[in-house]
Amino acid sequence: MPSAIDFYFDFSSPYAYIANEWVDALAARHGRTVRRHAMLLGVTFQAAELKSPVSYPLKREYTLRDFARSARHERVPYVQPEPFPIASHNAARVFWWLHDTQGSEAAAAWARAAFRAYFTRGVALNDPAALKALAAESGVDAEAAEAAWGAVVWKDRLRQANEQALAAGVFGAPWLVVDGEPFWGNDRKEQIERWLRQGPF
Repeated sequence: MPSAIDFYFDFSSPYAYIANEWVDALAARHGRTVRRHAMLLGVTFQAAELKSPVSYPLKREYTLRDFARSARHERVPYVQPEPFPIASHNAARVFWWLHDTQGSEAAAAWARAAFRAYFTRGVALNDPAALKALAAESGVDAEAAEAAWGAVVWKDRLRQANEQALAAGVFGAPWLVVDGEPFWGNDRKEQIERWLRQGPF
C-alpha cells in the first residue's frame, strides 16, 4: 500500500488552512491517505530563528493580500481573522486527544472545523469559551475537550508532536512529506501532484 502523506500544520496558519481543504482530495486521487500532525509554528520558528511574515512591517501588507488571493485561487472561503496570529495550543491539544482516543478521522474532522471556524468566521481559537463552544457545535464533548486541553497528558502529547516535527526538519506550515520528500507551503500543490503522479523528478 502506498505510504500516507504526512501533513504538519498549525491552526493559526492561513496557508495550512487552505492546504487542509485540498490535501485529502489530492491524496485520494493517487490512492493515498493523509496523516495529520498538529504542531506549533512558534516552536519551529524559534528553532529556525524565524518570525511570522506578518511581524515584519515590509512584508505584512503583501502577506495579508496573499492569504486572501491564495484562498480565492483554491476557491476556498476566507475572511482575515482578528486577532491574528493567535496561540493555537489548546486547539492542537484537542486534536491529539481526539486522535489518540477516537481515531484519525475524528481528529481530521476537528481540524476542518477549527480551521474553518477561525478563517471564515473569526472564531478565536485562543479563547477558552469560544473553543469550548466550537467543540460543542462540532459534535465534540465540550466538557471533555476542556479537560483535555488542560491535562498534562495532552500537553505532553503536543510537546512530543513539536519535537517530532523538529526532528523531521519542519520549519513552517503547511509541511507535507510524500515518500520521504518534504514540500513546504500551500503553493507546492502542483509539485506534490506531479510527484504523486510520476514519482521523483
